[in-house]
Amino acid sequence: MTAPLTPHDQPADEQPAGDEPGPVPGALPAEREELRTELRQAAVVAAAVAVAGVLLGLLWVWLAPRVPLISDGKAVYLKNSEGEQAIGADGMFVLLALGFGAVSAAVVFLLRRRGGIPLVVGLALGSLVASVIAWRVGAALGPTSDVVAAARAAGRGVVFDAPLKLAAKGALLAWPLAAMAVHLVLTALFGPRDPEPEPEPDWTSGEPGNPA
Repeated sequence: MTAPLTPHDQPADEQPAGDEPGPVPGALPAEREELRTELRQAAVVAAAVAVAGVLLGLLWVWLAPRVPLISDGKAVYLKNSEGEQAIGADGMFVLLALGFGAVSAAVVFLLRRRGGIPLVVGLALGSLVASVIAWRVGAALGPTSDVVAAARAAGRGVVFDAPLKLAAKGALLAWPLAAMAVHLVLTALFGPRDPEPEPEPDWTSGEPGNPA
């Protein structure tokens, strides 16, 4: 008769389930840690792109055509009723926003080729916020929005500039749409490719990988 094995005499692979080491406290799975990294990168991208909206606003103030107004002492009128300066201001904003969208998408792609949904969302949100910032900066730094005060300061019969406005609010989508389109094209053309699946072995021939 042999004596029963004590817990210390049992093999390592036969230890009770309760003795198995558990996960290290505070440790995160690789997928969750990677997601956190992508979210941090997306937040940085969104903030950086949003700050670039200040530059777009400054360029808009500088390049947008002015709308000339004139006062007769009682009312304010367009100096040229057939002028297209107001449409030109919207068009200049759209052109600048498209350029900024393409450049921001290219920079983000070069810095982070792997992409990912959080990064794309960060780029889109940052672009939209940047457009709003550019619009507000341009309106604030352009001609005063108090037309009555500007007319009084200019005097009767003297031409002065109308406030810089964005008549078509849809122009705010130019930057994010351009950024998404350019980023998508760059990812499709130059993004990392998924590895090719390995051929399954053909067991019927007796040699893996060779057809029967």
